[in-house]
Amino acid sequence: MTYDVIVIGGGPAGLMAAAAAAEAGARTLLLDKGNKLGRKLTISGGGRCNVTNAMPVDQLIRHIPGNGRFLYSALSAFDNQDIIAFFEKLGIKLKEEDHGRMFPESNQAASVVHALINKLHALHVTIETDAAVATVLYEGGRTTGVKLASGGKIGARQVIVAVGGKSVPQTGSTGDGYAWAKQAGHTITELYPTEVPLTSNEAFIQHKRLQGLSLRDVAVTLLAPNGKPIMTHRWDMLFTHFGLSGPAILRLSQFVVKALKKYPIKTVSIRIDTHPDLSEDALTQQLEKLTQAEPDKALKNIWKPLAPERYLLFLMEQLALASETTGRHLRRESIRQMAVLLKTFTVQVNGTLPIEKAFITGGGVSLKEIDPRTMGSRFMPGLYFCGEILDINGYTGGYNITAAFTTGHAAGVEAACQAGF
Repeated sequence: MTYDVIVIGGGPAGLMAAAAAAEAGARTLLLDKGNKLGRKLTISGGGRCNVTNAMPVDQLIRHIPGNGRFLYSALSAFDNQDIIAFFEKLGIKLKEEDHGRMFPESNQAASVVHALINKLHALHVTIETDAAVATVLYEGGRTTGVKLASGGKIGARQVIVAVGGKSVPQTGSTGDGYAWAKQAGHTITELYPTEVPLTSNEAFIQHKRLQGLSLRDVAVTLLAPNGKPIMTHRWDMLFTHFGLSGPAILRLSQFVVKALKKYPIKTVSIRIDTHPDLSEDALTQQLEKLTQAEPDKALKNIWKPLAPERYLLFLMEQLALASETTGRHLRRESIRQMAVLLKTFTVQVNGTLPIEKAFITGGGVSLKEIDPRTMGSRFMPGLYFCGEILDINGYTGGYNITAAFTTGHAAGVEAACQAGF
């Protein structure tokens, strides 16, 4: 059996690639080694599926620090607004939440997956699950099809590889596509975890002193060994039993990986600012005002408006202040010291959870070897790559899935075009 286009991988990039190729008229086969399609989509956005981000394209690309500029050409043909229109045409109404994140009104990722699969059925895409690919076939300097792990061969002069990276392997992303890319002459840049929690050997972390505590709207800053800021992100964070997590920390993680690789050090410092809109002086004045207003109350109650009680008690302990200390018995210098801690408490981190625990894989097929307009290989005619297998990575918040959809669309359209449609 032969097809015009074979798409390997049933994640967001592969589903969009198959839809785009079939929409253009190509006889399309979608192969996935799992028993169901869209497994990563189903768990994305906490099971709600953050379909895209509504930010203007320039801002969107700034939120894809891992080679986001490569996407300009693909986004000019199919951008985030086109993604929104695509899903609404499928009957999936979307709503915008904080930071531009777009979710289905149903809050059900499954509704997005079902709409995509129904679209493929309507376009007569042949879908085969439990169909692991052993390798992509190349002959005479071009792509000729695929060989299945079961031993069968399927012919196609256009093959789109959309098998993801190495993160979240339970969804099927186990790095299979890197070997196929290498066989075609491609370079795989160093793989590393991104959008991943950080680990720490700090005693208070190991003793689970703050485990489960969330801090809202904080600024977290990665510091170089000389104390200069490398990168700051502002959002929520979470203390865990092994280190730090939460959206602000996840965004910082790829810079932690690179800093630990760049500098001859075993740990890097993460500075936490619970009041990024206030200067140290202004925060000191707020603390003083609260203290003077109720001098006979315990500090943990007086200062409660400025931080969660559990965090306040922890910081007070760092200053050797008893939990029941009242405002009347407080030295002014202690108020200044508390302001400093609220602005600059620092945690030493020694790395991240492994790539398998990351949301996104950093690194991948080198973009120097990929046509940014078509996602086609510069080395092997008829071969395309899209989604997370490429050396592209963004922050959580709809940016990675946008990259997957737009690169999948570009690959599908071009594969169909080269197949004569």
